[in-house]
Amino acid sequence: MYRQGGTDMRSQKNGLAKGGFFSNLRYDAKKNPMLLVMMIPSVAFFLVFNYLPMVGIYYAFTDYNVRKGLFGSRFVGLNNFKFLFSSGAAWTFTANTLLYNIIFIVIGTALRIAFAIMLAEMSAKFFKKTCQTLMFLPHFVSMVLVGTICFALFNSNGFINSLRLTLGMDKFYYYETPWVWYILIPIVNFWKTTGYGTVVYLSAITGISDDLYEAADLDGATFWQEIIQITLPCLRPTIVILFLMSLGNIMRGQFDLFYQLVGNVPLVRNTTEIIDTYVFRAATETFDISRGTAVGLYQSVVGLLLVLGSNVLVRKVEPDMALF
Repeated sequence: MYRQGGTDMRSQKNGLAKGGFFSNLRYDAKKNPMLLVMMIPSVAFFLVFNYLPMVGIYYAFTDYNVRKGLFGSRFVGLNNFKFLFSSGAAWTFTANTLLYNIIFIVIGTALRIAFAIMLAEMSAKFFKKTCQTLMFLPHFVSMVLVGTICFALFNSNGFINSLRLTLGMDKFYYYETPWVWYILIPIVNFWKTTGYGTVVYLSAITGISDDLYEAADLDGATFWQEIIQITLPCLRPTIVILFLMSLGNIMRGQFDLFYQLVGNVPLVRNTTEIIDTYVFRAATETFDISRGTAVGLYQSVVGLLLVLGSNVLVRKVEPDMALF
């Protein structure tokens, strides 16, 4: 009878799963009405502040005129998108956004895992806590302050150039040398974000059973063998999930990082222009609301497709690691 009852329950749940969204919603409303009531504020918040403003997407398909308003402006179809790609601007800021984010994700993940393993292996608690605090501290530093410090270091009369002159070397003009920002921006990003990410991986490492390491020690495994055969495989679900979440932002540049470090310096714009800074300049300098909105829509659609595609690939290889 118990097995039959269990089978009936499973078949009932499968029937609900196949019944569609609204039938499942009616079932949940009857079974847990208070849960739906508690969801109302959250649903209302997202509808008002996230989905209602999406009417502004229409800007991307118009030649916006302030006097005529959104729906009175001339409809131009895909002309704004065609201009972005024909002028070469879209290729530049897309390439920069992808390049920087790939560097941030790949090298940043490797650094966080490495620091997490080092912290996990430390036996002195005071030294370990001190290192964690010092690594976590940059996360709370304002990017405005970081930008000010970097300008004081790298401007033509800054600390580094003053030191170079003292040592008998010539000045190096960082804000006139485009390629150097491919190095400086990732360094600042790693300094600011590595500590926070390390804590996430450290918590995952502490959740690994000590029995695995004790058994490996009995078998004569070395330190590196334990990392390769135990630590990294156990971290794989965390790495995959965080990687997929990072892909959701791969088309979204860190506006505060780029704008506070570089600002509006035309000489290095080809190597520091990302989607977010382009949209900002389109809205504040040229007041081109239509093309700025077109870039934002392009950014959102491509980012969504990347997340969905990556999730499908992960689901085929490791279904348990997929986000949805």
